[in-house]
Amino acid sequence: MNDPIAFLHAFAHVLGLATLYPEGHPSRERAIDAAFEALDGLPVPTAITVLDDEVVFGRERVRGLRSWDWGPRLVHAGIQRIELERRVSRDEFEGFLQEVLLRLSQGTVDTSEARQMRSLGIRFGAIDLDGVKDDATWAEAAATLDVVLGEEAETFRWLLHEVQSNGSVPLLEAEAVVRSLSVAMCTDTPMVLPLLKLKEFDQYTTTHSLNVSVLSMALAETLGFRSLDVRAIGVAGLLHDVGKVRIPIEILTKPGKLTDAEREVMNRHPVDGAQYLMESHDDLGLAATVAYEHHIMLNGGGYPKLHYARECATASKLVHVCDVFDALSTTRPYRAAWPMDDTFAYLEVRAGSEFDADLVAAFIRTMKQGRAQIRMLTDDRSAPQT
Repeated sequence: MNDPIAFLHAFAHVLGLATLYPEGHPSRERAIDAAFEALDGLPVPTAITVLDDEVVFGRERVRGLRSWDWGPRLVHAGIQRIELERRVSRDEFEGFLQEVLLRLSQGTVDTSEARQMRSLGIRFGAIDLDGVKDDATWAEAAATLDVVLGEEAETFRWLLHEVQSNGSVPLLEAEAVVRSLSVAMCTDTPMVLPLLKLKEFDQYTTTHSLNVSVLSMALAETLGFRSLDVRAIGVAGLLHDVGKVRIPIEILTKPGKLTDAEREVMNRHPVDGAQYLMESHDDLGLAATVAYEHHIMLNGGGYPKLHYARECATASKLVHVCDVFDALSTTRPYRAAWPMDDTFAYLEVRAGSEFDADLVAAFIRTMKQGRAQIRMLTDDRSAPQT
């Protein structure tokens, strides 16, 4: 059996009965037996991540548990992730349940208890596993993050190839990348910003797109957007430059100033991207709007030129800030990366003309509160995109 839904329902049933019956009561024992049997049917190792309104098993969304009643309760108690490291005995499973019940009743658990969970073969807690920050844990987390980001970069390069070949954007794959990035962002409090640093400029579109997705979700979180809206903005940030698949690589990577003809080709990518997205899926309407508007300034400047003055969508203005920040923070063929403080200063100077001033203020606050982890992709995961 490989059914996370069966386990989580059985798990929730045990937690509910524990408030009604004492230890050793037949009803409670039968529920523990059922939950243990369901757990034993899961693959090892395995991980279950509980978000505000959905559950992720490994890297796949569990559709049958959308708006699961126990999700918010577990998250509120700091139980966002459950990791099964090996097969466990029933006694070990019962010990795990007791620790979870303690967390639910008290709301906190100290570091020694978190370490004890590792010896039981089951770990749980906030996605950073209750703040266990020894060197080995940090090394393990960094290695895991490298793998996750490398896999998502590969997936996004495949997605761009599909757009280039078939003219259609694979929505499910885009959503899967964003969910994975969202989970990676929640590895600590305050949020982690798992930004990629490119090794070769040929990877710029992939690296930049993933970074803008992460930054856009972080800013949306700061602004108090609902979880579903945060991830929709993450998808829009991921796909904002999808129109660049039509731009020849020699223009994208040109080290010098673009000619007028080359600039005209470059400036078409918002229109091309919006067209790809509108023709691909009805649920990509927001992403299409952002793709079209993300280079339009608050004062009406930028491109494409609007036929009449109007305000752009909030998501477009939000992604615009994140897009420019990451572009300036990245080494380009014609200039070195800007220091973060210089980039912040640029955004602040142009707030009110190019950028929404409130969004700039919130973005800088987000970046200063978050811990921006820059992860370098390893050579075997950094082949230039085609």
